[in-house]
Amino acid sequence: MATVFQWSGKNVRGMIESGEIVASSKEEVISQLRGRNIVPTAVSEKKAKGLSLTLGRIRDKDIVVFTRQFATMIDAGLPLVQALEILSTQVENKKLAKVISQVKIDVEAGSTYADALKKHPSVFSELYVNMVAAGEAGGILDTILNRLAAYIEKTMKLKKKVKGAMIYPAVVTTIAIIVIAVIMVVVVPTFAKMFAQLGGTLPIPTRIVIGVSNFLGGIGGLIVIGAIVAAAVFIYQARKTERGKYVIDKILLKLPVFGVLLQKTAIAKFTRTLGTLTSSGVPILDGLEITAKTSGNKVIEKAIYEVRTSVSEGKTLAEPLMKSGVFPPMVNHMIAVGESTGALDTMLSKIADFYDDEVDAAVSNLTALIEPILIVFLGVTIGFVVISMYLPIFKIITLIE
Repeated sequence: MATVFQWSGKNVRGMIESGEIVASSKEEVISQLRGRNIVPTAVSEKKAKGLSLTLGRIRDKDIVVFTRQFATMIDAGLPLVQALEILSTQVENKKLAKVISQVKIDVEAGSTYADALKKHPSVFSELYVNMVAAGEAGGILDTILNRLAAYIEKTMKLKKKVKGAMIYPAVVTTIAIIVIAVIMVVVVPTFAKMFAQLGGTLPIPTRIVIGVSNFLGGIGGLIVIGAIVAAAVFIYQARKTERGKYVIDKILLKLPVFGVLLQKTAIAKFTRTLGTLTSSGVPILDGLEITAKTSGNKVIEKAIYEVRTSVSEGKTLAEPLMKSGVFPPMVNHMIAVGESTGALDTMLSKIADFYDDEVDAAVSNLTALIEPILIVFLGVTIGFVVISMYLPIFKIITLIE
């Protein structure tokens, strides 16, 4: 991973210079300094101050702005090094500015732009680097950069939709659980004490609610909290293993409503990524490998790797996709048509656009389905508790009359 190093050294005139370099190791910093005819006297890793790590985080939006500005400059005929020099001083994100400055130094030293970007994997993805390499080889770097910016923007929108779909029900469910917990642990015990003083036999619903309240207020509450924590730890540890990731992702894809949303999201991402790579001149096998790594779901990743193996053996793309059983028949047939007509990249883009709309519809359906379910759940649960607490009071009033 790239790190910011502070350095000082003597130049050819014997004068002391200092500065910062983004590199993966001290040895790389020393090598770069010697390439600039500077004898290093001190090299140390820069320590983060306060919130600098959070504030200096490079977002997808920063990459999009940089990519579009760079494409415009290249299209206008500016030399690569000059464009990087200008952007390193104009970019608002200081961390990204340092990375661009380091890329400029590497390009000046003779590296290709793609090789210079490859040294910063935490900033520029494998997909980004491969597309830039294809653009440099084909002499269409500005076109590729614009495609990259458009791809990242669409990926950001897709990610935002999915996060929105997940956050809303999670927040509402959490609030509902907290409200019910407060009623059961704080409100119900107050009524229970009052009923105990009055004596007599309580109605069955009242006894059920008081029993649940006593359970949650005592060791039962600790058992529930412990079970939740244990489940969270188990899932976290399982996600650290390849097998665990695969099983969890497979379960997620089979969930009602949520599973459909995740599948459509994965298909949109797969077709968009592969379509962008193939249209940019990246070989199909390299494109499939990159797409598999960026799929975000182990089930989809495994299916894409199997497809890649079949394609490397001379088969078409559509045939192994059908056998995988992960992708819907419509996707398989459209890809088959794209291959037979020689317009695979165009067909993949159309599928991605279609499934972007499908994700929108799935998010709307999810919200429309969850809202009434939560309202009914809250209404029934709280209504049952309230009625249970008032039943003994109604009975007392009846006896008094």
